[in-house]
Amino acid sequence: MVFSACVSQNKPLGSTKASLVKDGSVYFGARFADSNAMNSVEMLGRYKKMSKTDTLNTKFYGQVTEVCKVKGCWMKLQLGNGDESMVKFKDYGFFVTQDLVGKEVIVNGLAFIEEMSVEDQRHFAKDAGKLDEEITQITELKKKYAFQADGVLIKK
Repeated sequence: MVFSACVSQNKPLGSTKASLVKDGSVYFGARFADSNAMNSVEMLGRYKKMSKTDTLNTKFYGQVTEVCKVKGCWMKLQLGNGDESMVKFKDYGFFVTQDLVGKEVIVNGLAFIEEMSVEDQRHFAKDAGKLDEEITQITELKKKYAFQADGVLIKK
């Protein structure tokens, strides 16, 4: 199930009540109001307070660090301190373009914590184009900051 946007020079801004984007932005999935989106550092703070059974309906913005190279069916967003949020798309209902790495996006949906199996980690590593040597080194469950997006806004 699945995983933020107005960061300048990797220095995140605080939450905003105003719109973050101008006309000409591109939506994937559902359209949503972009006001009141948290920045990635604030979202990381929320994730750190969550337990495995918690969910949070929210929106946040951040920089895309990786996109599925097979068909754009997931992406990762930078949270800070080397942490990332794995974003998947609700009901496999839409995909994003594969050229989003380095761009800032706003995601709207459900944040949660998941333990990712070795098999799933290897699958996503393969989708990301990792080398077989890297993939075989994945041997343990991993706690992930997950996000199921019903909409993604690409800032112009």
